[in-house]
Amino acid sequence: MNKEYNRLMKRCINLAKKSEGRVSPNPLVGAVIFDDEYNIIAEGRHEKYGENHAERNAILNCKTDLKGKSLIVNLEPCSHYGKTPPCADLIIEKGIKKVVIGMVDPNPIVRGKGIEKLRNAGIEVIVGVMEKECKELNEIFIKNQNEKMPFVTIKTAVTMDGKIALANGESKWITDEYSRKEVQKLRNKYDAILTGSRTVIKDNPSMTCRMRNGRNPIRIVADTNLRTLKESNIYNDDGTGVIILVGENTEEEKIKKFAKNVKIIKVPLKNGHVDLLNGLKQLYDKEGINSILVEAGGKLNKSLMEENLADRLIMFMAPKIMGDSSAISFVEGFKREKVSDCNKLELTSTKVLKKDILLNYRFTK
Repeated sequence: MNKEYNRLMKRCINLAKKSEGRVSPNPLVGAVIFDDEYNIIAEGRHEKYGENHAERNAILNCKTDLKGKSLIVNLEPCSHYGKTPPCADLIIEKGIKKVVIGMVDPNPIVRGKGIEKLRNAGIEVIVGVMEKECKELNEIFIKNQNEKMPFVTIKTAVTMDGKIALANGESKWITDEYSRKEVQKLRNKYDAILTGSRTVIKDNPSMTCRMRNGRNPIRIVADTNLRTLKESNIYNDDGTGVIILVGENTEEEKIKKFAKNVKIIKVPLKNGHVDLLNGLKQLYDKEGINSILVEAGGKLNKSLMEENLADRLIMFMAPKIMGDSSAISFVEGFKREKVSDCNKLELTSTKVLKKDILLNYRFTK
């Protein structure tokens, strides 16, 4: 029985992943309706924020009588009215006899209430199938709900000795075109991209999502002294919006030079730079940014890691060695005095690309 549930839950997770970049701030959810022989008779996913939840879409897609059938879903069905009616009520109404759930919803409005409503209606409820995988799928949503902060992922492309550029700044291209295509998929997944002023000045990137049917993330620049030029590619108006985090004492005359699509947020200083913790908090509270992909130089990466503000590290590693002690590290200037003080990570997945290797880590705090 557990083997069949796992198979069906994997299908829910794969369905949910198809909506990456389209449902934020909601979680990724897939649902499958099955019979007593574990045959799939209908399925659905939450396709876009504000539209039907996965359970409702699965029910709408079912062409047979639902009475006596079972439903499996990676996240607890909602029990309240939001942008859509409660999924738990619809499940009860349709006579579904069993609901299998991957994880309890961390949202305090829902947490446990959907399960309780189903059980009170006489429906058999099983909770915790592939719970670890379900939590990883929605780690962004879980952090948002539990900590009221954006989920932060550092993305970097390095040589085998951890370098992102030669001492003279040359960095194109460490990784190959296949890795760069993977980066576009990441940009589509996250609400926003964060970079530093040095990267904007040196490389003049656009940081848009260049994949078919992709979604451009909000671009964020940490620019304490507002050194970047308003003509920089990253400030182009594509309708998505751009945010600059500047020091709280930045002159208004400097700010007025930027176009209307560029929003300036003043942040207190910490060690001569914008306070990243304060900046992230403002981005979540005031701008509704739930997830951030960091594509920056070594100094911004270093600051995020020193303050334990990153949740994930995604590393594209190329089969190259610079071997130069003066070459630039992806955590430039980062230093620990003891091995026991090192930032610790858990490897959660690997992927072999054409020549490079994609390593996906979770920071363990």
